[in-house]
Amino acid sequence: MATLLHLDSSLFPLSASASREVTETFRKAWEEQHPEGTVIYRDLSRNPVPHLDGLAASAGFADPATHSPEQAAAFAGRVRLIEELEQADAVLIGAPMYNFSIPSTLKAWLDQVILMGRTAGPDSTLKGKPVTVVASRGGSYAPGTPREPFEYVRNYLGALLTEMLGAEVDFIVPELTLAASNPSMAELVPLAEASRAQALADAATRAKEVAQRLRATAA
Repeated sequence: MATLLHLDSSLFPLSASASREVTETFRKAWEEQHPEGTVIYRDLSRNPVPHLDGLAASAGFADPATHSPEQAAAFAGRVRLIEELEQADAVLIGAPMYNFSIPSTLKAWLDQVILMGRTAGPDSTLKGKPVTVVASRGGSYAPGTPREPFEYVRNYLGALLTEMLGAEVDFIVPELTLAASNPSMAELVPLAEASRAQALADAATRAKEVAQRLRATAA
């Protein structure tokens, strides 16, 4: 039975969140493909993981046999999150853009699970793991737009997840999500609606593609 690790980091509930709407669509399509499977869900906004501190960070570079009791306790929390990630067959991440970057809660989770010599590096335990990122944003940061230079979500997560962790990453990018609520963007509403519809369709398609790939690998 396949396991999906689903992370959301939007500050807003499903009714007001573009990223949550798209990740929910992916998740439902995934569950249709894996009715006997498991979904591990983490809402990083409602239940954030601790920010990485000196104890947990230093423990990651030391022999566990040398850990102080405080280091051991801090490192145990990282290991639980890492094992959860390693045991998932696929990963789904909702990553809305806030102030040009990802939510701090998502960054905290990433800092906890990135461990050189285990999840990061040439022998990463995450190599080849399919990861789908829903990178929603209020405006447009697509190539050729005025704000293209400020796109730090897809660029950052793409580099980190592929180069450091060795995962196979796909992005779904609903844009212009503020058009309906921002009068100055009223003329962009049709484009926003088209972007939303495309993102929802892509989410359902991607979930089925990942499911088919996993079944083929297991066969």
